[in-house]
Amino acid sequence: MTQMQATTAEPTGLEAGQPLPGESTGSKSSNLPTQVISFAIGDDQYGVDIMAVREIKGWSEITHLPKQPEYVRGVLNLRGVIVPIIDLRCRFGQGLTEATALHIVIIVQIASRQVGLLADRVLDIVSFEAARIQPVPRVANGSRVGFLSGLVTIESGMIALIDLPNLLSIAIEDEAKAA
Repeated sequence: MTQMQATTAEPTGLEAGQPLPGESTGSKSSNLPTQVISFAIGDDQYGVDIMAVREIKGWSEITHLPKQPEYVRGVLNLRGVIVPIIDLRCRFGQGLTEATALHIVIIVQIASRQVGLLADRVLDIVSFEAARIQPVPRVANGSRVGFLSGLVTIESGMIALIDLPNLLSIAIEDEAKAA
């Protein structure tokens, strides 16, 4: 019979006292990369925070509701949750999207509400340092500028980052004015 030797756990590349991956250190989170889902509307690239994205699904038939703003295409029943679908192309003042089976809906969580964003196609998951986000130039009071939280330059071009809470709050204000 062999004797069992007591072993001590060897460090796995982390020094004692260092946080495990995913643990907060209490320092600035700007050192952590920001991740966004990038997608296209026409030739333009946009991005939403990956932590807000709940699901990406193909375009399917939706139920149209009367007396809604033009950019609210209708609602979708997603496993018992009624999700409003916002046509981003229309919301940004570029006309209605001719939705086909090739289009996608990005389901995002904004506060306690799920909202679907209609876009042309998903491009990639992009990681970058938060310090690389540039402010949106406020040259004109275009409706599109109010929906953006910043711009980031990547190898394949520039991504306009969508400010989801602002997109929804402006949508709610517009609905209140229309009522």
